[in-house]
Amino acid sequence: MMTFKQKLSQNKVLVSDGAWGTFLHAKGLQSGECPELWNITHPEEVLDIATSYIRAGADMIETNSFGGSRIKLGHYGLAVRTADLNEAAARISRQAAGEEKLVLGSIGPTGKMLLMGDVTEEELYQAFQEQAVALQKGGADALCIETMSALDEALLAVKAGVENTDLAIIVTFTFEKTLQGEYRTMMGLAPGDVVQAVIDAGADVIGANCGNGMERMIDIVREIRKIDRGTPLLVHANAGTPVIQDGKTVFPESPEQMAQWIPQLIDAGANIIGGCCGTTPEHIRRIAQKVRELAVDR
Repeated sequence: MMTFKQKLSQNKVLVSDGAWGTFLHAKGLQSGECPELWNITHPEEVLDIATSYIRAGADMIETNSFGGSRIKLGHYGLAVRTADLNEAAARISRQAAGEEKLVLGSIGPTGKMLLMGDVTEEELYQAFQEQAVALQKGGADALCIETMSALDEALLAVKAGVENTDLAIIVTFTFEKTLQGEYRTMMGLAPGDVVQAVIDAGADVIGANCGNGMERMIDIVREIRKIDRGTPLLVHANAGTPVIQDGKTVFPESPEQMAQWIPQLIDAGANIIGGCCGTTPEHIRRIAQKVRELAVDR
């Protein structure tokens, strides 16, 4: 079985998976219910999501653990089950991935901000450490520290992963386009403010996820590549900008519409391409088809 870094060293553009939260809600997850608890209570449904992306052509799949830190799980009274829920998440995705595909252990932001004084560095570090160790124990090949907006939190997550596991480390930030046409995180950080810092901390892959459809991700990738030409870069794009229809949030881009931007995204410098909010196995299928049609070497 190839490691994550060995896969990357083949210099092929790889395909990641799509949305998890959207899929879980479609399967019956209720508002206010803990998604990570489904790894124990509805493992067959979680496995079906993971398997559907593998069948669609993904080279790697994430785990149902985005909100799996003890800080997030504490909102549901589940902090004491942190290790079990994360290990189960990785074990399910490992089962779907088999020996040929890769598993990315998803680690999202905690919702706490050091700047506001509502959490300490030690508390954040320990939360990320616990999650990272459990994801490796369950069978993850890499940690995907994603949807970050604060550099200090991202760096603590990277540190916890580097010091307590031997997994590859992916770090992605969420950037929004400002009225001035610039891309910034919620904390006002540009790609140039974060990329080199997380690489220096030990990240093996950098990138962007959520917040934008595939078209805008092209600009973000170009901006990152002005700073770093060599580090592998991952993009998880939304299925377009969300709109409200009949009181529901809808992501409007079809699989074909998302896939049309793949050549430009690859030309800009993306190495791993997948989806975020609103993307389905069919979106990933079309993305995978387009990537393989192009058969680009890096």
